[in-house]
Amino acid sequence: MARFYLTTAIDYANGDPHLGHALEKIGADAICRFHRQMGDDVWFLIGMDEHGQKVARTAAEAGLEPQAFVDRVAERFTATWRVLGISHDQFIRTSTPTHHEAVQRLLDRIFATNPDDFYERSYTGMYCVGCESFKQPADIVDGKCTLHPTRTLEEVTERNWFFRLSRYAPALKAHLAAHPEFLAPATRRNEILALLDQGLDDISASRSRFAWGVPFPRPLSTGEPQTTYVWFDALPNYWTAQFFPGSKAEWPATVHVVGKDITRFHTVIWPAMLMAAGLPLPERVWAHGFISLGGERFSKSAGVKLELDEAIARFGTDAFRYYLLRDIPFDGDGSFSWERFEAVYTSELANGIGNLASRTTAMIEKYCAGVVPAGAAGDVDTADLADYAAARRALDGSRGFLVHEALEAIQRTIGRANQHIQDTKPWALAKDPANRAQLERVLATLARQLARQAVYLAPVMPEKAEALWRALGGPGTAGGTKFVTAERIDCTGWRVSKGEGLFPRPEPTGLR
Repeated sequence: MARFYLTTAIDYANGDPHLGHALEKIGADAICRFHRQMGDDVWFLIGMDEHGQKVARTAAEAGLEPQAFVDRVAERFTATWRVLGISHDQFIRTSTPTHHEAVQRLLDRIFATNPDDFYERSYTGMYCVGCESFKQPADIVDGKCTLHPTRTLEEVTERNWFFRLSRYAPALKAHLAAHPEFLAPATRRNEILALLDQGLDDISASRSRFAWGVPFPRPLSTGEPQTTYVWFDALPNYWTAQFFPGSKAEWPATVHVVGKDITRFHTVIWPAMLMAAGLPLPERVWAHGFISLGGERFSKSAGVKLELDEAIARFGTDAFRYYLLRDIPFDGDGSFSWERFEAVYTSELANGIGNLASRTTAMIEKYCAGVVPAGAAGDVDTADLADYAAARRALDGSRGFLVHEALEAIQRTIGRANQHIQDTKPWALAKDPANRAQLERVLATLARQLARQAVYLAPVMPEKAEALWRALGGPGTAGGTKFVTAERIDCTGWRVSKGEGLFPRPEPTGLR
């Protein structure tokens, strides 16, 4: 059983979960569910990034102490992940004592392993509270951060502990050359290689102006205490997770799933910290793109948002999960629209898998007293198995984590099944007893197709996949069925029940 430890970016505790958060968590959840069905030993980590100047300010504006504020935010995030069916194994919060102690352990390890990598320095720079980082001139347009154009940059002068990041540019380039799979997709790797070619600047590892964070393990030479810079606190969560009771977050991580805007932190700063501490690097980083609304990136500060509850309620949790992962490429950018949501729901869920399940179970009930007949595998099964192999290649890591491509392959099997009904016309076969054997072969084939579809759709639509599995009378659960088992599945003797439709056709609405 292969170990598969997947993490996502921990979400910053200064607001409510939005569509960008949902895309990342749903995509990562589908990948983890998929690997469980591959037979891997999966550990899935998500969590909250709860420190930093932005959180402290937002808490003060709300009239709350920072801990009380982040407790409230964490509750809202965990409630959202429950609604969306996120199957994480561990939820880490950076405000916990265990994380604090482990971060300090990591920093002490850097001091011990490479004593010269931390040094004191006074610094003046333009600081973006939204990014919680100092910005270089290339990141500033018209005096504003390119990622947070509504925020005013602040000129900050401090004396801090600095990390000698510049020392690690050659080692990072060598690692990317020796392990091209470390960062994908290729566009993101090329961006980081270009950044390394420009050279790296040393970065602040501590801050002196606020206390809401992990105390830096050593004061300055003046005796002034420092607080760990938020990224030196947040990034180690993937490593500190192993120290929590009951955790199986065995380092190194198999893959970090992060947004493309924080690739630099995960493929430059974090690996350099690990190198400095003498620790192994994560096996790979997968950077997904942005999801926009009407061409505008979701942003609390810019007022570009969509209510998650409204989107989920439109057709239900599983339809929402399916639409995001089907329509938004997990290796690039995409856009949410109500029109596309309804179009995908109608064509692929209501008229696709939903109609196929309804017709097939109804015919098995009508013509076979609700019991799936025996029938040998044929050309349809062979073609389907080729598509399922493509679905596995899209998500097994060999080509990255392309959830949208896996769903495209599964959709081909659904289209093939509906076409098989049209080609064979079971209702016509049923009129002549001489066609009984052929009728049973057709219905057995359709039942096998639906069973495999339930198994392969379980990572993306766990609730609806189980509903389909139950309607077919399958043993156990769809999500608990390994893919290798689905390859040779035999539904003979299963007792079907038509029940309610999986995806009712939508009523006309006035939505945008």
